[in-house]
Amino acid sequence: MHNSHMKFLRAFTLPEVLLSLSIIVIIGAMTIPLYSTFMNRNELDIATVTIAQNLRRAQALSQAGDGDTSWGVHVGVGSILLYKGTSYVLRDSSFDENTSIPTTIVPSGITDVTFTKVSGTPQTTGTFILTSQANETRNVTINEKGMVEY
Repeated sequence: MHNSHMKFLRAFTLPEVLLSLSIIVIIGAMTIPLYSTFMNRNELDIATVTIAQNLRRAQALSQAGDGDTSWGVHVGVGSILLYKGTSYVLRDSSFDENTSIPTTIVPSGITDVTFTKVSGTPQTTGTFILTSQANETRNVTINEKGMVEY
């Protein structure tokens, strides 16, 4: 009594589908916080490196006497500004180079460093402190010789 025309269809049952979806939801729920932590840490690291690069660039421009004046860096909420002039307040804003950073990163510590023309020594020394939403911090320190450490 074998019917050769009869085919057996195999399909997923409802419990199997629900179990698969449950596993996917659980894995997703575990990875979203990890991804968020990774992104916060990555943004903080990028902002740190960007400050260091801008400090080195301002120092090099000052040493080269570019524009026959000093160059400096100002760090504020949401931006890192490379400026031409003897101070942030007295800068020539037509030469400003602004780099955006996430507004979730809060800067503290020193906010401005201006380098003297030709020698490239900083007029201010200290540490830029960057803090993320997760209260992680990164420091960028500039010493009296103009060395940048982070």
